[in-house]
Amino acid sequence: MTTNHPSDHLLHRYSHSDDDIPADELWAVESHLETCAPCRARLAPEPIAEAVWANLSPLLDHTPQMPRARAWRRVHGWVSPAAGPWLAMILLVIAAAVALDRAGFAVGDRVSLVLLVAPVLPVLGVAASWGRSLDPAWELTAATPRAGLPLVFRRTAAVLAVVVPGLAVASLLTDAGFARWLLPCLAFTVGTLALGTLIGVTRAAVVLIAAWALAIVAPTIAFSRTAVALGPAAAPVWIALLGASVVVLAVRRMAFTRLEANR
Repeated sequence: MTTNHPSDHLLHRYSHSDDDIPADELWAVESHLETCAPCRARLAPEPIAEAVWANLSPLLDHTPQMPRARAWRRVHGWVSPAAGPWLAMILLVIAAAVALDRAGFAVGDRVSLVLLVAPVLPVLGVAASWGRSLDPAWELTAATPRAGLPLVFRRTAAVLAVVVPGLAVASLLTDAGFARWLLPCLAFTVGTLALGTLIGVTRAAVVLIAAWALAIVAPTIAFSRTAVALGPAAAPVWIALLGASVVVLAVRRMAFTRLEANR
């Protein structure tokens, strides 16, 4: 060692991993290299770096690379795997409603079955996408850093992207009227999420579907006439419910980052 820097001879021995270097000198060299850039530059051309690269370079061509995510794996960022069968079932229900309508089966004064079931069908997909009872990976989902309202919205949007076009086609085939069920559909979907911040998404879906069946479907069948809630006059009410649900979601948005929201 010189007064300030290691000698060329000592750096040469260090670069070749000389085991005969005394421990105190080895420690001194390594401590000095940590803070001295010029000495590290003197060491760089030594064979140790060339040897490492020579041994590493042939291995790079044979190192296995991570495969690119397939399209269906990227979809899982938007759709829960548990929601797939439920979405298929919803589409089957829509097809069955269309088939019954086309066969002449109707409720009351020609109330389409599509119109009766359309508002609550997306709720089933939302519950399957974000609920403890229907999603086996609910703990992993809620505990990940990406969990929260943005992920809930992504999964809800994915459900609507499947269900709404199916209902739109069904409306064209049965003359059910696109505008008559769209607002209730959106209000029930967002309302499920809003109520889900309080009692859990699955429970909220059950409560709202039961409420729709008792308040709308049952009277329509019993009195053989279209419920007021399915008419144009009810549009302001559905808009108000949709707005109120959005406000609740904004206030309680952090509920979806906790495990108890996945019920």
